[in-house]
Amino acid sequence: MYFRQFYLGCLAHASYLIGSNGEAAVVDPQRDVEQYLREAEEAGLAIRYVIETHLHADFVSGHRELAERTGAEIVIGHAAAVSFPHRAAHDGDQLRVGTVTMSILETPGHTPEGISILVADTADPSVVPKVLTGDTLFIGDVGRPDLVGSKGFTSEQMASMLYDSLHTKLLTLDDAVEVYPAHGAGSLCGRNISKETSSTIGAQRQFNYALKPMDRASFVSLMTENLPEVPAYFRKAIEMNRTGASSLEHVARPAAMSPGDLAEAVEGGAVVLDVRMGAEFGAGHIPGALNIGLGGQFASWAGSLIPLQTPIIVVANDVDGVDEARVRLARVGFESVIGYLAGGMPSWDDAGLPESVTPQLPVDAVKSRLGADDQVQLVDVRRPAEYLAGHAPGALNIQLADLESRLDVLDATRPTLIICQSGYRSSAATSILSRHGFSDVSNVIGGTAAWLAAEYPAETEATAACQLQGANSSQRAQ
Repeated sequence: MYFRQFYLGCLAHASYLIGSNGEAAVVDPQRDVEQYLREAEEAGLAIRYVIETHLHADFVSGHRELAERTGAEIVIGHAAAVSFPHRAAHDGDQLRVGTVTMSILETPGHTPEGISILVADTADPSVVPKVLTGDTLFIGDVGRPDLVGSKGFTSEQMASMLYDSLHTKLLTLDDAVEVYPAHGAGSLCGRNISKETSSTIGAQRQFNYALKPMDRASFVSLMTENLPEVPAYFRKAIEMNRTGASSLEHVARPAAMSPGDLAEAVEGGAVVLDVRMGAEFGAGHIPGALNIGLGGQFASWAGSLIPLQTPIIVVANDVDGVDEARVRLARVGFESVIGYLAGGMPSWDDAGLPESVTPQLPVDAVKSRLGADDQVQLVDVRRPAEYLAGHAPGALNIQLADLESRLDVLDATRPTLIICQSGYRSSAATSILSRHGFSDVSNVIGGTAAWLAAEYPAETEATAACQLQGANSSQRAQ
């Protein structure tokens, strides 16, 4: 059996190529499909099937293009209600490539149409079976029951389906069966996903918090409380996947813009997206630009922070950076990049136009400033679970995805320091605050990781919970 996992770190997304005797299947492909075509050709495999474990909400799939270019049949759960030609998969169905069988297990819960795929090599019993679990079972976690793909069902109903899928399907498999999910750490399709990208049923039975012995009611309650935010782009992505996205070749390339063209487009409603990393952005950027660096989970954050259909103008160090941004945005359904600043920031400087800077402060300077100025407000933009695990004393937690809607709990006239885990999300947060009139905003270099590494005092869950409760009460009162 030929088996390869493709892992796309920026979307925490795993896809798969499975082959035998000249035939192959691709499972959960990303939108840009060249790597599967190249790999299959090099391995002497013809792609016969493109299998979707469910309708993905967090990225746009390449199933339609891959099928068109190979003649493969698209396979998806029968409850998906898709509008493209496909084979509707039911529990117990079996597909075959060479000597490899792929048995379909209906595993709804994350979405109604969710399936898992049990993969075995009939020619070699020594090969340990694998189960591709999509977003039903992750390493260390299970799929969320509240995303837009579950339209028509409550989160509680979906969680109950998930309980059955886990306990009557996946957990009945042998402990040795290898588990390969569709996502890893960082995906918003789960809450506590491990950095590991594969495991075994036995290891998950032992270590996955969601698989610990509990009754249905307890599981449903656990799965439906304290869920993270749902990015706005998820709705568009899932509908694009329902119809089948067009080829990336059909996504228009952005036009080169002069500083004057850019300024005019911004007046017309375009957003300037600066994709350089925080230090470069902080050293000088176009006033009002949003900073989301290409070095992190760029596409997911762009989808979370930029309203759908907004015209986007990219600022990058070079044309390669612009094209990378275009492709990565298209992976989550954004096809509205209308232009880029020709020549990057040097051309803006040459035009003599205004430029903004954002101070980058190391943690020792932050500690000193907090001790010397009681007017400084420190804002931690990590997710609540990260914050509760340990944070700088006195930091107010407003996760990045909620920042723009919670500006009223901050004082725009006070000096504001922004911290996250490493400095990536906090740089994006400084750009949001600056756009909304915060005149004294600084980014904390190295974030909470650097703060803890320096062995500075930290607060953990007990004290943080009290602060969060007070902050939330204050917000509700307003």
